[in-house]
Amino acid sequence: MLLLNSSVANYLPIIFMLLAAGGTGWLLANLSRWMGPLRPNNKKGGAYESGMDPVGSARERFSVKFYLVAMLFILFDIEVVFMYPWAVQYKQLLTTYGIFPFIEMMVFVLILFVGYIYVFKKGGLNWG
Repeated sequence: MLLLNSSVANYLPIIFMLLAAGGTGWLLANLSRWMGPLRPNNKKGGAYESGMDPVGSARERFSVKFYLVAMLFILFDIEVVFMYPWAVQYKQLLTTYGIFPFIEMMVFVLILFVGYIYVFKKGGLNWG
């Protein structure tokens, strides 16, 4: 039997999981190619857009407003995610550090609110 030192043995479950996940992904990706019929035609090879013929070019430009709204959503969404761990640990933080964690979170919320007001005044949330 092959003897492994303890540092390598600690990583064996992770290596096994990665091999199993990669093997499963590879198997499922190729299973349809192996088992299904291959009958290509122009209809199957054409572009599909919600069951209708595509209109316009695939290289059509999007408005910068679309990207701005998407980035703002990501920005505000990630900032809200920072509040969850604080809320879960609030009682423990309060007993350990006193009122400081509450004040710190209120400063964070104030900065978030000021950013929201700035974006609102600039018209970043208008779809028109």
